[in-house]
Amino acid sequence: MKAILLMFDSLNRHMLPPYGCDWVHAPNFARLAERSVTFDNNWVGSMPCMPARRDLHTGRYNFLHRSWGPLEPFDDSLPAVLRQAGVYSHLTSDHYHYWEPGGATYHSQYNTWDFVRGQEGDPWKGEVGEPDIPEHVGSFDGFRGALFRQDWINRKHMATEELHPQRETFTRGIEFMRANAGEDRWLLQLEAFDPHEPFFSPEAYKELYPHEYKGRHFDWPPYAPVRETREEAEHCKYEYAALLSMCDASLGRVLDTMDELDLWKDTMLIVTTDHGFLLGEHDWWAKNVMPFYNEIARTPLFQWDPRNRRRGERCGRLTQFIDLAPTLLEFFGVETPADMRGIPLRTAVEAEEPAREAVLFGIHGAHVNCTDGRYVYMRAPVRADNTPLFDYTLMPARMASLFKPEELRQLELAEPFPFTKGVRTLKIPAAPAAHNPAHRFGTLLFDLAADPGQLQPLQDEAAEARMLGLMTDLMHLHDSPPEQFERLGMRIEAKV
Repeated sequence: MKAILLMFDSLNRHMLPPYGCDWVHAPNFARLAERSVTFDNNWVGSMPCMPARRDLHTGRYNFLHRSWGPLEPFDDSLPAVLRQAGVYSHLTSDHYHYWEPGGATYHSQYNTWDFVRGQEGDPWKGEVGEPDIPEHVGSFDGFRGALFRQDWINRKHMATEELHPQRETFTRGIEFMRANAGEDRWLLQLEAFDPHEPFFSPEAYKELYPHEYKGRHFDWPPYAPVRETREEAEHCKYEYAALLSMCDASLGRVLDTMDELDLWKDTMLIVTTDHGFLLGEHDWWAKNVMPFYNEIARTPLFQWDPRNRRRGERCGRLTQFIDLAPTLLEFFGVETPADMRGIPLRTAVEAEEPAREAVLFGIHGAHVNCTDGRYVYMRAPVRADNTPLFDYTLMPARMASLFKPEELRQLELAEPFPFTKGVRTLKIPAAPAAHNPAHRFGTLLFDLAADPGQLQPLQDEAAEARMLGLMTDLMHLHDSPPEQFERLGMRIEAKV
């Protein structure tokens, strides 16, 4: 048995034909849905990129205990567990965050890995002088400005589609498929950075979305409220659609290869994403800052399982990103470590009764969110300073840097959590509350049946009490630090 986990980044469910979109050119996603089970109630876990990948590796939430960072020494990592059981794993990706301080322990869990350079601000091509860029792209000040600058240097080396990192990533992944089609017990994680911003794609894909536009260059929205003109906002949405169509073409290459090599008979295929992305909905761009509306939190998921051979079906049971590790372990007949909290997708598809009543999702230090598939409850911190909040880690690194000495001078040693295997972690006061202004948005409750667009928060004491009870129980199940309850103004006792 073999498995392919195909992951995109920032892939919007509501922009895909199998989920009702009628204007984005994505015929291969429609083709995939005909060949697989489409999951209608799939949700993120921890946000954003590397916190989600810790969820993927460990089958449990990252966001209750820590912000962005590496795998921990006590973590059960999916590819490492597979390797111990004799299952070969290979990672092919252009997701450059794997090679920064905050992601540096993930790729080494696989037997082998292959990395394609050049996405976004990947520090790839060196150029001392100022790059030649279009006017009004943005300031070069600060962290975001450094990404702008490097991106324009990198783009100069991608003049054709064959030189685009996404194209090369899929070429190398397909090479692995061809080289190992006759072998058994392997996992290929084929992971694309796209359609993550900036929405840079070859001209052929832009031509799928002809529109009148004479404004500034704009294919990289800020993590901020929409302040652009309607024409600029619509143009940026078309730029995203063009990049999504390129992703669709890459998906088609994988499906063609599975057809050619007859891999459907013994190869599981999972296609999903880490999270979605706001393209002006709710008057916001991007993710992380605002509440996690469905455009961010409810994600696409497709699975072909050669054991049950179900195709062209839909599954409405609650599923989540933390379910991928138990799914793949169960498929290969490998025992799931006790600390994993995810549930195999096979249970959602085949079991007579639902395996769970609700799930949590969020980003460290913002809302803790809970959904039962109908209601979405977003619990905000009760204090403007967002305290008390700590990072629990033995690997004190952020996305692109280590923790600063002044932060580490404040650390204490915490008592072990049930999942740290008897190991005490560092307990470090979290970053300033300005990075997660959830207090400003307040606690929110939405009824997706009556208000699928989440346009009007619901005032319903009974529904809120029920969702708060589910959230409390799940936070206990996932070994939440006690101060998270205090931060959110919740009772610490589990509901009876």
